[in-house]
Amino acid sequence: MRARSSLDFAASLLCPLVVAVLLGMAAPVLADEGDPAAMAAIRSMLGTTQPDMAIHEIKPSAIAGLYEVVLSSGHAIYVSSDAKFLIPGDLYESRADGLVNLGEARRNDVRRERIAALDERDMIVYEADGERRATLTVFTDVDCPYCRKLHGEVEELNRRGIAVRYLAFPRTGLVDRQTGGKTETYVKMIATWCADDRKAMLTSAKRGADVPAAECDTQVEEQFELGRDVGVTGTPALVMEDGTMVPGYVPADALASALLGDAQASAATP
Repeated sequence: MRARSSLDFAASLLCPLVVAVLLGMAAPVLADEGDPAAMAAIRSMLGTTQPDMAIHEIKPSAIAGLYEVVLSSGHAIYVSSDAKFLIPGDLYESRADGLVNLGEARRNDVRRERIAALDERDMIVYEADGERRATLTVFTDVDCPYCRKLHGEVEELNRRGIAVRYLAFPRTGLVDRQTGGKTETYVKMIATWCADDRKAMLTSAKRGADVPAAECDTQVEEQFELGRDVGVTGTPALVMEDGTMVPGYVPADALASALLGDAQASAATP
């Protein structure tokens, strides 16, 4: 019996004991390329014990004798060079200003790169007034109350020079478990992305109006799967320009400060 499900769950946690061990170790030593034999042994072990694990790369970690196995989701696990010991979770580095989560920094990079690879034409974009000074990317759901609350402040963000780009993330999923068909929210989001005026339709849907059914080729499913890959578990999920993800509603003033800096946000206040 494979332990994949428990491993995936544990991969987002870092045991306090591991933190203590890591903080007590000597200064980290980073190999340039790593030992090919060790990396092959790690890949073989994981291929046998975790055949469904999507491995992106295996590389030396910041600690001698410990390798970082980066998954396609951006999460990572750590495996000893002899492929016998495995640590699920993030690696933290102790710096002068406190502990730094190296795993989250890596996930930010993955989110930034994967979102940057998307075509804005597949998103619903509310462009900034005048010059675009910053960009906020939001995984959204047309029925989510806090998505609707955030949407009510999009015009204010636009006035401050912030473009808001929406990606589809029907939080009820794609398939209705009872009927086996598409979920109601998924159907609404397909219709929204199919509309001739997608911005007007999205605003209307977020105000609770009926969304006329429509079918066309959309990126809704792909955007939903991307969201799951990069750690979205609910909506709205706000992704900053550096890949940092903030779950839930955040007021426009706070978003402007985070995206523009306090001084520029104050200057941009309508």
